[in-house]
Amino acid sequence: MSAFGGPGGGQINQKPIPPQRGSFPLDHDGECKHVMTSYLACMKKVRGVNENECREFAKSYLACRMDQ
Repeated sequence: MSAFGGPGGGQINQKPIPPQRGSFPLDHDGECKHVMTSYLACMKKVRGVNENECREFAKSYLACRMDQ
């Protein structure tokens, strides 16, 4: 039997190579730590309820992480 038309089309599966620092690298240098601590303080203040004020901190943190 030939490999043509068989499962996988006769192609060799290659293992994907992950990005060097990940697709969303961790904040090892603490560049956004000030925003993160503000967000965590807000969440503690409202006892984990999803408040608009805390959402703004979360948006700011994600924006900071994407810019780094």
